[in-house]
Order: sequence, then C-alpha cells, then structure tokens
Amino acid sequence: MAVHTYITEQTLKVTTTLYLIRHGETDGGDTKRYYGSIDIPLSEQGKQQVLAKRQILDHLLRQGKDAKYLSYLRDIHGSNMSVDRESEAHGLSAVYCSTLSRAAQSAAIVAKGYGLQPISLSALRERSFGQWEGMTFAEIKERYPNEFAAWAANPLAYSPLGGETTLEVRDRVIGAVDAILRQHAGQHVAIVAHGGVNRIVLCHILGIPLENIFRIEQDYAALNIIEFWEKYPVLKLLNG
Repeated sequence: MAVHTYITEQTLKVTTTLYLIRHGETDGGDTKRYYGSIDIPLSEQGKQQVLAKRQILDHLLRQGKDAKYLSYLRDIHGSNMSVDRESEAHGLSAVYCSTLSRAAQSAAIVAKGYGLQPISLSALRERSFGQWEGMTFAEIKERYPNEFAAWAANPLAYSPLGGETTLEVRDRVIGAVDAILRQHAGQHVAIVAHGGVNRIVLCHILGIPLENIFRIEQDYAALNIIEFWEKYPVLKLLNG
C-alpha cells in the first residue's frame, strides 16, 4: 500500500525546495561493493566531489532558480503558491544526513558554506544488505547467483539475504523526509544520503513502482532538486 505523505500531498501554499544529494566517493570506491550499513569514510576524491557540488549549489541558490519558473509553475500547480523570499536570501535553512560517516562528512562540507551544523538521522541510513555487506558485486554473483539475479530483476519482491526489504527502507526513509519537509515548509533544505535511499525518494515522488529503482542512476555526489507544490512535486534536476 502506498505511503501518503506531504511528499505527494502538499497542502501548504508555499513552495518547498529539496536538494537531495548522494555522498561522495568512499575509501575503496573504485571497487563496486555493497557497503550498506558498514561505516566507511569518504576518500579524498570524494571530499573534492562534494565540495565541487556545493559550489554548484551555491550558484543555484544565488540565482533563485525556482523563482525563474514561478509564473509557469503557478499556472500548472495552483494560483496561490508563493516562494519564501527570506529563505531564498539566506540559502539553505538546514542540512540533514544519514548517521553513516560517508554521508555525515559530505553533509558537513555542504553545511559549512551556510554556517549550519548537519542534523543526523538514523532513518536516512543506507539499506542493510545483510550477508552481502562488504562484498563486491562479483563476489555476490559468484556465491549467490540466483539470489542476486532475483534481486537485480525485482528489488521489491526480493531482498538481500538477511538484509532490509525495500518496503522497510521506504517506510523509514519516506517518514523521515516527510517530517523534514513539514518542518521546513517554504524553505530550501538539503538531505545528504545514499544511492539506495535517494532512489527510493525519487521513485516515490515520481510515482515510479519501487521494483524499478535501478532505472535511476545516482553517481557519487549526485545532486537532485525537487520543488514541492500544492498539487504534486516537480523534479527539476536528476543525478546532476
């Protein structure tokens, strides 16, 4: 059953902008592994990736990019929508992140440019991959070929052995994002999380079935921009 939240049923007469960011490259990030709930820090390259993305974010916030299209979006989404100009003038109102260090380090880099301290939430952690955690894709395919094939084909119906289900991750993640958006209605807010977490949020706001999460790419330090209007969310940037 679908989770009905502020994310898909915004009722306030203001535009809220979410900057959804994936953490930068991790130590050993050149090898594809399922780290999941394992705590691993950013690599030096990862730190530079996030810093470069913060500079892009600075530019977008200074431009007031959502206001540029305000007239058109007002026609589509409702005549009473407005933008919080005070929030725009001060940049980000808050930065939230996963409690895992790769996300927390990335969030600290983002938040530093706005005089903020990141707020860590365990609900934004990456999925637990159970027995697969720490293994490379090649190792999983060799040891669990049938299970991995089933997971890759339909991650809603199948889950990593001993790990969280997609619905379990969805419920905790969407609940947390919903609370953040309600807390910061009409403002600009950033969430720094993980590839799996971001894919679930993006599928949810776009109404994409969760079995299709692997159709959305999330590179290291990916930036996604979503504006929340009265009728439904609008994706302004994907995997930027």
